[in-house]
Amino acid sequence: MSKTTIVILNWNGIRYLKLFLETIVRYSAGPDTHICVADNCSTDGSAEWIADNFKDIKLIRFDKNHGFAEGYNLALSQL
Repeated sequence: MSKTTIVILNWNGIRYLKLFLETIVRYSAGPDTHICVADNCSTDGSAEWIADNFKDIKLIRFDKNHGFAEGYNLALSQL
């Protein structure tokens, strides 16, 4: 198990993911750090873009938008 996991909750945020996700990956690289994106049923292609471009990121896809708190709690329960 990693010492640090960065969990990003996403809903239709492809614009922001394209701006900051590569930087987060670059500066968070290490054997004890993992990145997870929990997608809250986006319709903008976010999940597909992550799956195509970031093979080392754990991608959790929800079947509906669970909102902020429930989305994070569900993501954390799957780590």
